[in-house]
Amino acid sequence: MSKQELEVIGQDAGCCLGLASAPLDEDRAADLAKVFKALGDPVRLRLLSMIASRGEGGEICVCELTPAFDLSQPTISHHLKLLRQAGLIDCERRGTWVYYRMLPGALDRLAAFLTTPQTAGATA
Repeated sequence: MSKQELEVIGQDAGCCLGLASAPLDEDRAADLAKVFKALGDPVRLRLLSMIASRGEGGEICVCELTPAFDLSQPTISHHLKLLRQAGLIDCERRGTWVYYRMLPGALDRLAAFLTTPQTAGATA
């Protein structure tokens, strides 16, 4: 596994601006597109769900993820790499196994971006 640094998007001052707040600039749109592209694959979406379901600070071993799919271990590793590059998850190697966890606030930032601001007096 490489130790390259990955930029985590959505942690700047503009992180709380939603889609309906203002038009996106090119850089922000490109960053968000990487995240949504990573989420646009059913396998990656399931992997993310399995990792996220462990709760805050929870981890899951790749040895628990791989059997849930009819895919080879290298293919699962590739999907996990794309989720890491999108800034959604992180991992730690312990011996021969790799443990995955959600990055704090990753899903909250996406949810905040997609949330439409409620006007005063509006009902759901």
